[in-house]
Amino acid sequence: MLPHLTGRPITMERYPAGIDKKGFWQKSVEKGFPSWLERVDVPKKDGVVHHPIVTDARSLMWVVNQNTITQHVWVSRVPDLYYPDLCVFDLDPAKDDPAPVRVAAIGLRDLLEKLGLPSWIKTSGSKGYHLVVPLDRKANMGEVERFAHQVGRLFVSHAPQHLTQEFNKVDRKGRIYVDTGRNGYSATFAAAYTVRAKPGAPVSAPCTWQEIEDGLVDPGTFTVRNMAARIKKTGDVWADLLRSRRSLKGPAEKLKRLL
Repeated sequence: MLPHLTGRPITMERYPAGIDKKGFWQKSVEKGFPSWLERVDVPKKDGVVHHPIVTDARSLMWVVNQNTITQHVWVSRVPDLYYPDLCVFDLDPAKDDPAPVRVAAIGLRDLLEKLGLPSWIKTSGSKGYHLVVPLDRKANMGEVERFAHQVGRLFVSHAPQHLTQEFNKVDRKGRIYVDTGRNGYSATFAAAYTVRAKPGAPVSAPCTWQEIEDGLVDPGTFTVRNMAARIKKTGDVWADLLRSRRSLKGPAEKLKRLL
């Protein structure tokens, strides 16, 4: 997890009484933390949020030991949180049916490739997938957020009977939600390799496009029970993710012509 977490503000999804009881999300750490734990002060309306920052295995273990089941992270890292190194697309189906969302993931990948952007995929640990585009950190957060939303709008227009950008579930009418809101200021997404607070302890695990195309990986394929064997066999399939970082300048121009 460390290469994917390091330097990102973390929101801790905590369950002190276990996942069968009500948990809570904690963004700010203001007391009860060790002096060596790094934090970053993030401005908000009428105040500051003191997000914890993972820098090594010890700090990750501290976060976990707060009964944190899921680590949710920003798309940017310190020291400059306003320039993301990731653009995230969250495909969230209305039903627990892996086939349609797998097809949607491949379609979105193909659209991004048409724009000149390689994408990487992981299971969400729930019903869908997260597609991640590595960025060169030259575009600011507002630019990345607008780009992602426009890509989502174009993608939905190709199959509006199956895809939607409607935020409210009642308006989705069984369609797959193409969520691009993970790219905004203070927004988060489930970190790579984090466990989700669901029965069976599913993991939001990176996978390969070949596994998706061959139907070998569904959104719920990976859990804490099989991840050790998975890593032993494949290693971190996202290890080279940041080596494929791209500028949004050219893709944004291509997108304008397609809209």
